[in-house]
Amino acid sequence: MTLKLDRLDCRILEELQRDASQSQRALSDRVGLSQNACWRRLKALEAAGVIRNHTVVLDRDRLGAGLVVFVMIRTRHHSAQWLDTFRKHVSTIEDVVDFFRIGGEYDYLLKIVTRDMASYDLCYKRLISKVELETVTSHFAMEAIEEQRPIPLSPA
Repeated sequence: MTLKLDRLDCRILEELQRDASQSQRALSDRVGLSQNACWRRLKALEAAGVIRNHTVVLDRDRLGAGLVVFVMIRTRHHSAQWLDTFRKHVSTIEDVVDFFRIGGEYDYLLKIVTRDMASYDLCYKRLISKVELETVTSHFAMEAIEEQRPIPLSPA
């Protein structure tokens, strides 16, 4: 179910995507609301599940996790039981930061962030250790041109 957002809800969400650490006072000033009105809207957006959590964007290179790998997976198995096993297995691999079931030539897409090729090789070996996969294709990112961009919003 899609939630209908008005112009002020969109402004609040845009500001939070830009900087979720700003104070409630700064946020309310930026969107043109009183602190109480802004707080009520924030609580309503959280209650509706629009805001799931507040996070920090880290610099991978400074943390020694500069290798980004997009892994495309194809399988012959499409049962609910297999998917549940696969989902649980992939979710135990910490280097997998994004995990999607997709349409098209492949069935799954994983984004893996790790230190280096040796670390990726360990991750790959762990990935293929518990479930049968038909094809695993890795694409190595050379440069992040745009990453973790804000979700574009428009009032309903």
